[in-house]
Amino acid sequence: MRKVMLKSFTKRGLFTFAKNLVYLKSDLPRPFPIKMSDTKLFKKNRYDGRSKKRQWEERRTDKSESFNKESKKIKINNESDDPNITAAEKIKRRKYCLLMGYSGSDYYGMQRNPSTKTIEEDLFQALYKTGFINDECLNQVQNMQFQRAARTDKAARQIVSLKLPENIDLAKINAELPEVIRVFAYKRVTKGFNSKTLCDGRTYIYLLPTVSFAEQNQEISQKDYRMSDETLNKVNEVLQNFVGTKNFHNYTSKKKPNDPSANRYIKSFICEKPFVRNDVEFAVLKVHGQSFMMHQIRKMVGCLLAVLKGLASIDMLNDSFKMEKIAIPRVPGLGLMLDYVHYDRYNNRYGEDGMHQKLTWEEVENQINEFKEKYIYPTIINTEIKDEEMVKWIENKLSRHSYDFEEEEESDNEGGDDDDDKSIDGANKELCSHNNVQKVKNVT
Repeated sequence: MRKVMLKSFTKRGLFTFAKNLVYLKSDLPRPFPIKMSDTKLFKKNRYDGRSKKRQWEERRTDKSESFNKESKKIKINNESDDPNITAAEKIKRRKYCLLMGYSGSDYYGMQRNPSTKTIEEDLFQALYKTGFINDECLNQVQNMQFQRAARTDKAARQIVSLKLPENIDLAKINAELPEVIRVFAYKRVTKGFNSKTLCDGRTYIYLLPTVSFAEQNQEISQKDYRMSDETLNKVNEVLQNFVGTKNFHNYTSKKKPNDPSANRYIKSFICEKPFVRNDVEFAVLKVHGQSFMMHQIRKMVGCLLAVLKGLASIDMLNDSFKMEKIAIPRVPGLGLMLDYVHYDRYNNRYGEDGMHQKLTWEEVENQINEFKEKYIYPTIINTEIKDEEMVKWIENKLSRHSYDFEEEEESDNEGGDDDDDKSIDGANKELCSHNNVQKVKNVT
């Protein structure tokens, strides 16, 4: 009998073996069978990290409760009786995204900087005055998980994500904001949502007078020039050279040709039909890409104008995507603005789950267009007509530009840059972990 018991000695049968051995020595009746097949094995529960985290957040003392039934659970959120906890700290907060529009001509950019007038600073102050954030969140925005989709100082549809109470009142927030900053809408998002890393595309606009497309030796004023259909077709033809996955190392600063992060995917790049304002004709260049490096859009526009004016060839444009370093001219930042932030994969994954909405904004499209026509376009158009920035740039810089490469200084900020620089390989890691599915990584 002991030989049979030894043969059945395993990790799972250790407990049964020990008990049977005691009864064999003492000749006592066995209360359970000897055979391992007759025993009921104990199965350990699968580890659940989410429940563990939830227990930690709620500070539950499950072990002490099992021994002491009279012990009470610690109260949390608005159930707390601690008089030192303010009402703002008791409010339960959820993750939201805000749709914003702003014209930052009188600001020092979008991103918050100490002792500097920025778009974000005015937004935080408005949220604080209306009671939607407390002192802790105002001083440390990481406490409310704040993130912006882009840093451009003019935007028609900027997206920021942060934690806010459920009783959001846009009228109160906008009442505390200047007219050049508006919050159009908000939507509930997943708790892991990040407006920057989960974005899979952005659309930018560059607004410029059509006299910029005139031939190099053609002397004509802004008010007298009108772009022909032939010129419009030629502009769109040149713009198609930027579409697709290209190595844009020459269209930013301090980027090596063999750096994988210099590869960017441009989905579309078009010139829309021109329109007239204050007797001057303007055109909109609209580019949609997965991401953009610093100065990339402004250099693409600069290269476009150089080719159209005969100061550079199409061959030079195509060579700029190769390993050779070429100095590409950069247009002023006045006409650049963020037009749209795309969340296609997020919308497909969560837009119809019954709890969240797609991050599209058709319901406030009229408000956005009115704001753009009233505050953003006039800022660009009036400054362009008054100061003739583009005309002067073409005369003084583009016509004298040397394409021999020299390292540029990054401190030159002429009114708003493109997106943050981020590598293709690492840009979408957070989206993959958010969906818990391994996907192909791309650019922010």
